[in-house]
Amino acid sequence: MAPTNKYPAKERIGVSKYERGGPYKKTKKQSRDKKLNSKLQRIDRQYKEALQSAAGTDLLLQEEQGFLEAENDMEKTFKFKQDEIVEAVDASTANKKFELKLPEFGPYTIDYSRNGRDLLLGGKKGHVASMDWRKGQLNCELHLNETVNAVKYLHNDQYFAVAQKKYTFIYDHQGTELHRLKQHVEATLLDFLPYHFLLVTAGHTGFLKYHDVSTGQLVSELRTKMGPTLAMKQNPWNAVMCLGHGNGTVSMWAPNMPDPLVKLQVARGPVRDLAVDREGKYMAVAGADKSIKIWDIRKFKEVDHYYSQTPATSLDISDTGLLSVGWGPHVTVWKDMFKGKHVSEPYMNHLIPGSKVQKAKFVPFEDILGVGHEEGFSSIIVPGAGEANYDALELNPYESSKQRQEQEVRSLLNKLPSDTIALDPNVIGTVDKRASTVRLKPGEINELADDKEEKGKTEIKPDVKGKNSGLRRHLRKQRQNVIDQRKLRIEKNLRMEKEARQKKHKLAQGIPEEKDLLGPALSRFK
Repeated sequence: MAPTNKYPAKERIGVSKYERGGPYKKTKKQSRDKKLNSKLQRIDRQYKEALQSAAGTDLLLQEEQGFLEAENDMEKTFKFKQDEIVEAVDASTANKKFELKLPEFGPYTIDYSRNGRDLLLGGKKGHVASMDWRKGQLNCELHLNETVNAVKYLHNDQYFAVAQKKYTFIYDHQGTELHRLKQHVEATLLDFLPYHFLLVTAGHTGFLKYHDVSTGQLVSELRTKMGPTLAMKQNPWNAVMCLGHGNGTVSMWAPNMPDPLVKLQVARGPVRDLAVDREGKYMAVAGADKSIKIWDIRKFKEVDHYYSQTPATSLDISDTGLLSVGWGPHVTVWKDMFKGKHVSEPYMNHLIPGSKVQKAKFVPFEDILGVGHEEGFSSIIVPGAGEANYDALELNPYESSKQRQEQEVRSLLNKLPSDTIALDPNVIGTVDKRASTVRLKPGEINELADDKEEKGKTEIKPDVKGKNSGLRRHLRKQRQNVIDQRKLRIEKNLRMEKEARQKKHKLAQGIPEEKDLLGPALSRFK
């Protein structure tokens, strides 16, 4: 007799897709332990309630992504121009397409706040501007008269970091300089970990540095030993930083480890840019050899590869999995690249005549792609790029100032320590499942700790070098032929101190001075 389902057919219409491990089957086996039976019944009841609440959310998630669709096989979506898309969409979306002509201070790098509400522009020649791009309201504008390499919003739109020629600075939303981070020298790449409140910098020096912006402390300073860092992005799933280097490798770092967690050889030339999707499953890498490769970073295996006509300069992945590729004056958007099949045609294509793309970035929760280039900034419409059903308790694009303040306090209280960053964040809080023969008993653990302490006490050695070490001999050999005023002055002082000690010693023993032995007449010739 086939097992019966727990729910009637009408109730299971919206419930079945949320079940895990196939249709739900209630076991008929009963244990003799009444306490165990009550626990099993409670688990069954909780499972039923979880399924019903998950199915009930369908009533709230009414929005769906709207992608471009071709009417027949002869029509191609990448041939649609922005003017045609503007005519087809509603007025509020059409107003979000605009251009800023800024030819004097480019090329421009860009960044959006976490809720997609504010836009931060950074011109290479020192122009920095923060604005509410939907209202067209300028918050602040700075002319730094200094090279700007990168800009990045912090946990909200009230603060942003600017990597300038030598140091990294932090400004508020009014353009007031708050901090100068002297530890971050010649940074060209910036990123921010919102759940750990860590500002991450990298650049030509080859160092990766983590700075806690809530306490002002430098958490970690890691030497990559692979030359200048050319690209840097974070994995949103586990907060691991992915760095691209000039030898074609991508390394993954955590602040509590001195060595990279993973090193992948992804290209035959320098890595130009990389991007990681929101779920932390796939990584796209663009190399100077005109290659664009898709990697499954769960298995660290290459799953697909593409080629661009010129080396790509910018990569970004939207909330719904669209990949934007900036190469030369073109911005190409690809769809379904992470679904295991090779895509032969792009989803969209946009040309910015006579201007090279510097950085392209999708706006969170919006069907908009921002493009910073040599002539300024362009905002183009990409249907289906934004997340239609977002969690306003996590990130709210329409939050008020009071909600922003409450969210900031809540995020500071829930701040994660930097030690929790690992390749697999699910390992935190798990139980050691090794066999009982392998695990140590409490008494053995104490004995092992005592042995380590005793061993550590006996093996402690002073961390000093002997007087006859090779380095000291080398330095003495270098210094013996060098005569300068400082050396003569020190020798004179030492000689005078020695004579004073000898004189004091002789007086204590009652020996008269030599001046008295020679007499008043001859003592002046001494």
